Amino acid sequence: MSEIRGTMSIQSMTGFAREEGTFESYAWRWELRSVNNRGLDVRVRLPSGMESFEIRVRDAVGKRFKRGSFNISFNLTETPGLAGYRLNEALLDRVIAIAEDVRARTNGPPAAPEGLLRLRGVLEPEEPDADDAHRTALETAMAESLGHALEKVAQARSEEGARLVGVLEGFLGEIESLAVKARGLAATQPEAISQRIRGQVEEFLGADAGVSEDRLAQEIALIVGKADLREEIDRLDAHGAQARELLAAGGAIGRRLDFLSQEFNREANTLCSKAQDLELTRTGLDLKAAIEQFREQVQNIE
Repeated sequence: MSEIRGTMSIQSMTGFAREEGTFESYAWRWELRSVNNRGLDVRVRLPSGMESFEIRVRDAVGKRFKRGSFNISFNLTETPGLAGYRLNEALLDRVIAIAEDVRARTNGPPAAPEGLLRLRGVLEPEEPDADDAHRTALETAMAESLGHALEKVAQARSEEGARLVGVLEGFLGEIESLAVKARGLAATQPEAISQRIRGQVEEFLGADAGVSEDRLAQEIALIVGKADLREEIDRLDAHGAQARELLAAGGAIGRRLDFLSQEFNREANTLCSKAQDLELTRTGLDLKAAIEQFREQVQNIE
């Protein structure tokens, strides 16, 4: 049971990140969540009018990750205090004319400037430049901010992946120990089968039944052959060695580990079906339980 050594660049598929940014009069917040998925699924929620930016978001996720279900939300607002204002001179002239007419009719005081400026529409927020250069600069800033958020998600997934390596190693060690135990128990099966069959023949036919020893030996050999577990246990050992190699190599190995989990389970099922004594059956069931725990953890590996 060799230990895994070297850099274990394993990522889980669970991660979260939040990233905020500003550009001129804009402020935004990215929120990214990643969970298990058989492939790569990206769901993006962007403000109205930004639909074209979604392609850029999906491309950025696809270049960094192979698997996982991503929920990405983007909130964009105009930062208070950064927007400029312009005077609607045409409206102000009309308002002043009306105010002068009212003052003349009522002999009232002249209209105060601050009162005029508070009227709706006299002061209007300045719209940021909407030319292509400005929009490109804004989208570049948003994309850089998204890149920082994706880096945070990758870091979270790497940290969880490093933890999962230790967990998987523990289950592999348990599977390997149970395979060693099963090998020892399986080695005693031929003798146990022989004694049981001879005892059954004597019990049902009597000691003087005159059964040919050669015929009896052939029948025993046939049953022992069907109960032979050496190939299954050898394959369990081989699968364990391959799983350790994958963990040591790192990368996007989740699907290959899941396939190995199925192969592990296939051999454990065969072992249980061939087991000829209670202890070996119990060992096979313990194997199945350890393999299922291993497979549950593998589901979260990218």
